[in-house]
Amino acid sequence: QVQLQESGGGLVQPGESLRLSCAASGTIFGIATMGWHRQAPGKQRELVAEIVPTGSFTIADSVKGRVTISMDNAKNTVYLQMNSLKGEDTAVYYCTLKNDLRRSFWGRGTQVTVSS
Repeated sequence: QVQLQESGGGLVQPGESLRLSCAASGTIFGIATMGWHRQAPGKQRELVAEIVPTGSFTIADSVKGRVTISMDNAKNTVYLQMNSLKGEDTAVYYCTLKNDLRRSFWGRGTQVTVSS
């Protein structure tokens, strides 16, 4: 089983930054991708960013230019740096992992609230 431990969420004002972290542990069978999805109240869950161990990544258009994703392969940890946060970034952010067996795992989520 795979466990995903998220941290770094919280309440910030518009224009501020946050860094989310997610550490994977357990029997992983190799990491294919790690990433972040989010779900705002009343909206569908959406991909924010995703990265593979070689460093290639995908960033959603809605956050492009404000978000970077990185991965520490040695620590099985993925980071999401979010800058210039806006009210519409308010959501529960979920860490995701897909292993080499094509099984997907989700974290419990961390709340990010952007409000003045």
